[in-house]
Amino acid sequence: MKKHPACTRCITFFKRAFILAVLLSVGFCPLAANAFEIFLGTGNTGTFSHFSGRLLSRIINKNTDGILCKALPAPDDVHNLTNLQEGSLDIILIDSQMLYDAMKKKGAFEFLDISYDNLRILFPVYDVPITLIVRQDAKIHSLDDLEGKRINAGAPQSPQHLAMDTIMQAKAWAPDRFSLFAELPSSLSQDTMAFCHGTVQAMVFLGVHPDSSLQQLFKLCKADLISMNDKDIEKLVKGHPALANVGIPADTYPSQAHAATTFGTRMILVASEDLDTETTYRIIKTIDHHKKNLQSAHPALSSFTFKPGPDSGIGIPLHPGAAKYFAEQ
Repeated sequence: MKKHPACTRCITFFKRAFILAVLLSVGFCPLAANAFEIFLGTGNTGTFSHFSGRLLSRIINKNTDGILCKALPAPDDVHNLTNLQEGSLDIILIDSQMLYDAMKKKGAFEFLDISYDNLRILFPVYDVPITLIVRQDAKIHSLDDLEGKRINAGAPQSPQHLAMDTIMQAKAWAPDRFSLFAELPSSLSQDTMAFCHGTVQAMVFLGVHPDSSLQQLFKLCKADLISMNDKDIEKLVKGHPALANVGIPADTYPSQAHAATTFGTRMILVASEDLDTETTYRIIKTIDHHKKNLQSAHPALSSFTFKPGPDSGIGIPLHPGAAKYFAEQ
């Protein structure tokens, strides 16, 4: 019996589909068979950390043969550090203060029985400034002018409150130095509403610039930001390897006529020592050769310069792959 042409085409299609499936399963697809997977831990989806991690992954995947990098969001830095130590992650983007605390068993790591001994630094990616936002009618022109004013420190144990604690420790201040020491959270815009209504005259913001919420605050609520470059902050930064001076250019926000000098932490790319030297070397070389892709992606990355990680004050050495690459430059 002669087969119908349509039936013949169906048989041919399924034969080809079966052959393709067999080829893929036995490794004839180069990407599936030969790509070395790298898992990069970042902050939660929607954070600048995750945005930067995805950008780094794209640069690596597009320009490095045989390496497939995937950015994985996580709820917090403790999660990423622990998974890097245990081998579930290969690289993480981590805040320098959290990295310092992990090595020194401080803060969130004080009671964790984990030795972060396999961490190796690659390089810093961007700064996270601590920014003091003030009302224009509050007559606050320097950090010392905060005394006697109404301030919001942020919710207890929040990153904003910890940043304010750092400032107060540097200045030897107690809450009674202020006419109001509020601890309003950022949820439901409680802190910004209090600021706009004049309930508080100053608040701390922790994050990269420009920020869309601050754009609105400056536009609608007569906000300004001030420099924190006094001698106490300078002493603090010089004595703490996790901190660095950070500049915020003029006109970053509406009505911000002058540049501001502040301080903050750095987001650092850190790898496991188990990530082999050659793979690490190739990753760093790729990012260096395509750093313009980073610099053009967001103003917070525009000042990115490729350089070794922080000194040994944090207590973590450079990864051998990073040391090899920087030695050649």
